[in-house]
Amino acid sequence: MVNQPLMLRLLLCVSLLAVGLPTRSLFGEDPLAESPEVSAAIDVIPHVAGVAWIELTGRLPESVEPPGLLGTLRPNLRLFIDRLGQACRDDRILAIVLRPQQTMLGRGQIHELQQAILRVRDAGKRVYAELQIATPSDYLVASACDEIRMAESAFLLLPGVRAEVMFYRELLSKLQIEADMLQVGDYKGAAEPYSRTSMSPEFRGQFTQLIDDLFDQLIHDVALRRNLKIEDVQESVDQGMLTATEAHRRGLIDRVGYADATEAQLMQDLGVTEIREYRRYGKPNLDTDFSGMSGFLRMIELFASAPQKSKGGSDTGKVAVVYATGPIMQGKSQGDLFGQETVGGDTIVDALQKAEADSKVAAIVLRIDSPGGSALASDLIWQQVSQCQKPVVASMGNMAASGGYYIAMGCDKILAEPGTITGSIGVVGGKLALGGLFEKIGISTEVISKGQNAGIFSTQEKFSPSERTAMQAMMEDVYHQFVAKAAQSRGKTVEAMRPLAEGRLWTGRQAASNGLVDSTGTLRDAIQEAARLAGLSVEKPAELLILPQPKNFFEQMFENPQALSPASSSLTASHPSVAHLWHDLAVSQQLTQEPVLLWLPFRIEIR
Repeated sequence: MVNQPLMLRLLLCVSLLAVGLPTRSLFGEDPLAESPEVSAAIDVIPHVAGVAWIELTGRLPESVEPPGLLGTLRPNLRLFIDRLGQACRDDRILAIVLRPQQTMLGRGQIHELQQAILRVRDAGKRVYAELQIATPSDYLVASACDEIRMAESAFLLLPGVRAEVMFYRELLSKLQIEADMLQVGDYKGAAEPYSRTSMSPEFRGQFTQLIDDLFDQLIHDVALRRNLKIEDVQESVDQGMLTATEAHRRGLIDRVGYADATEAQLMQDLGVTEIREYRRYGKPNLDTDFSGMSGFLRMIELFASAPQKSKGGSDTGKVAVVYATGPIMQGKSQGDLFGQETVGGDTIVDALQKAEADSKVAAIVLRIDSPGGSALASDLIWQQVSQCQKPVVASMGNMAASGGYYIAMGCDKILAEPGTITGSIGVVGGKLALGGLFEKIGISTEVISKGQNAGIFSTQEKFSPSERTAMQAMMEDVYHQFVAKAAQSRGKTVEAMRPLAEGRLWTGRQAASNGLVDSTGTLRDAIQEAARLAGLSVEKPAELLILPQPKNFFEQMFENPQALSPASSSLTASHPSVAHLWHDLAVSQQLTQEPVLLWLPFRIEIR
């Protein structure tokens, strides 16, 4: 069905462009912005230093960027790190001014950015951070810089780590909805929010050890970066909210001052008399003059650009990076224009097969940021990974739990970020019985049934004893497969693997200690490890083939027209948390059609 409000808006836009109305400021383009790709190189002049200014705001999705205009406008973690690497190699640039503001990053992404900043510093270039109202993720990224500056009126928000779990049993009871949930694994508490009013001892225990380790990482990370004592950092974190002056007194930042003093400071630090600023460093200049028919055609070309193909003829071989980002579903991957994605089993299998069949690809990296989902789709991806003859290395991002861990088990090596949420080797299933709600609102149902377990998927009533037995048996079989494959992957016996399973959650650091992953490291580390396993030279960066192949604007629009609706776009822009809830509910609706799940049906965000 055609999205009529969307089509009306597009037609209005086309009409305005056709009559020649100016649209140069449509995307907030700075006409004076310079980009290393398009600006002429300047001679290195004594006493003149080039400084790159880089803004970092909001989320940085771990996904394949779409081609054309969408890829230019939508942020992306890999491309952002590429900008830092570009500045590292650019002889014109002596320093970077990084401005993290209201970032929403997971621990895995924070670690990736910290390591990228440290590589710039190792190249002999200074990195400065300017903070305003600094969130924990803003500050943790900034802590990797040489210096941190805050305005006198700015604030540093650095509370501890907190987990809040909502329980819906009483709400469901008032609606006369019965949650009939089953789980395999004492710590697989994914269904507890629906069946209990508080945490079970096992559920609380696993979250306590998870939060303890994340808190310990936070304290030690800040202490290391800022050369402070552990007890002093913990005291600052216990305070939680600090003015810039207080943060400076405690050694958490280096300077209190306004932005207009930055240039003088840079000249002094770099020993030059003039600063040449690159305010949108690493971003291509985008011609947004879409007026007239020629401008309209240029806009269509930008939206409909074909994906950029990998360069051929690499002497060192390529490394394919396959992104598995989002809940795991059967069928094809889906995504909208705002970074919400699902991992389609068919799409990832196809991407792995393409990488395996490409004679120029020597190794594969599977980048995972997923809470799991469909047990069947997870197993099909695992099977394809296991069949690959080329080296495959898993790189875990913010989360690779349950089905997300399952698909990593077939890889030759597994690397996790220190703060990755992983493990959760367990199985959950069940249903919500809505018969009481239907009766309450005046809906009656008559049933004609044949077969002892014919009502196993009915939403009218809870499982019968026979249905419960059948469901439990199937889930236990899936769980035993999960544990056995995990044990084989990690070179352990099933008996040794069982205490690490049972639905337990681990940080990446803990998983490296107990053998669920091989080591901690970034995506870059995983690419280097894959190249090493393939016998490639690690001295020269390997050429990358990014998969699955992205879709352009029109392909996304017609595959998922609701993603462009006014309600969707305004909701995402004004209430990101509500938009995430809406997305999670949509994913839940799809996944609950499956009998058995390897899934964490809750969102974990470390703020």
